[in-house]
Amino acid sequence: MDNASVPLVSEPDGGLLIPAGEVTALLRRLGAGWVETVGEDETELEPGTVMALACALCEIADQIDVECIGFLPSPDEEGRDGRG
Repeated sequence: MDNASVPLVSEPDGGLLIPAGEVTALLRRLGAGWVETVGEDETELEPGTVMALACALCEIADQIDVECIGFLPSPDEEGRDGRG
């Protein structure tokens, strides 16, 4: 199993944030690992169920990506606040 380190960002109120790109990559790696395990017959899990779960993780990662893209300023908006 791979070891992964995820950078954390501390908020002033004590909360922690994880970059969305790290979360989506982790979800995709997890699903791919499950599929690989089933493909190599290293598990007694039912392959169809594993594939469905891996696909669900990928769909969640895609949804997070889409939501994050929605927060990005459009090219028209960049520079309007004097910073871009």
